[in-house]
Amino acid sequence: MLGPVILAASRSDQMRRFVSAAPGTKQVVDRFIAGETVDQVVPIITDAADKGLEVTLDVVGEDITTPEQAAAARDAYLELIERLKDLGLGAKAEMSVKLSMFGQALEGGHELALANVRPVVIAAAAIGTTVTLDAEDHTTLDSMFAIHEELRKDFPQTGCVIQSYLFRTEEDARRLAAAGSRVRIVKGAYKEPAEVAYQDKAEIDKAYVRIMRILMEGDGYPMIGSHDPRLISIAQELAHRAGRKLDEYEFQMLYGIRSDEHLRLAAEGHRMRVYTAYGTDWYGYFMRRLAEKPANLLFFARSILTKG
Repeated sequence: MLGPVILAASRSDQMRRFVSAAPGTKQVVDRFIAGETVDQVVPIITDAADKGLEVTLDVVGEDITTPEQAAAARDAYLELIERLKDLGLGAKAEMSVKLSMFGQALEGGHELALANVRPVVIAAAAIGTTVTLDAEDHTTLDSMFAIHEELRKDFPQTGCVIQSYLFRTEEDARRLAAAGSRVRIVKGAYKEPAEVAYQDKAEIDKAYVRIMRILMEGDGYPMIGSHDPRLISIAQELAHRAGRKLDEYEFQMLYGIRSDEHLRLAAEGHRMRVYTAYGTDWYGYFMRRLAEKPANLLFFARSILTKG
């Protein structure tokens, strides 16, 4: 019941100021955010690679109000890619991008976001890696999928994300489960109305399984974004039934959550990718992590009370 309340708070400037000033915030934010700068996140990337893990990197920040801010977001990713190139880590690290950061919501936003993300995709390909377009709220998805389709004309390895809580997603999955596609499935972390999305957790989980089956039985490359042990087991069974080898799909989990499970899956031979966010504009990302799991909110509340 608290999830929708927290998601609403993620858009509140007043709540942003309160959370940012709370004495225990930094301790909890550090659990989910790998750092504020490229220099701080590089050791985390190298450590993950040493442990047999891969990463997808998200430079956090969504409240873009000017074309100049969108260009700055593009440049932040280009800086990251240059550092990965210097370290020879391109094969172990991809990028996840939210098109809202690239100006999608501004006037002429579709064309602006495409123009800003394309150099990032080009630079990523040049160092042997790729980009995945994150899914945001349902009003942005037609634009995101159109940009994804356009980018794949020249860079077919470009990935995208689908969300099981949306009614439309099974149809999207059938369309996307084609040869060469890379599709990450997640449950979804935005406040969506009942007209477009399941509101019941059990229904979201059932849809997740149906969509996993579509992806596993398709010709693309499924990326299973979940921390749920039951869904992970079902994914393994569906992959086995579909005759997939261990390198023909992967698991993805968030930095700071179930780290032991990251290592267990990697040790079993699975491709395990850690979604690693960093940057100074962490608030929206952080609040969605709290909304996803009550234990995260409890951890945050305890930290505030302890520090307070």
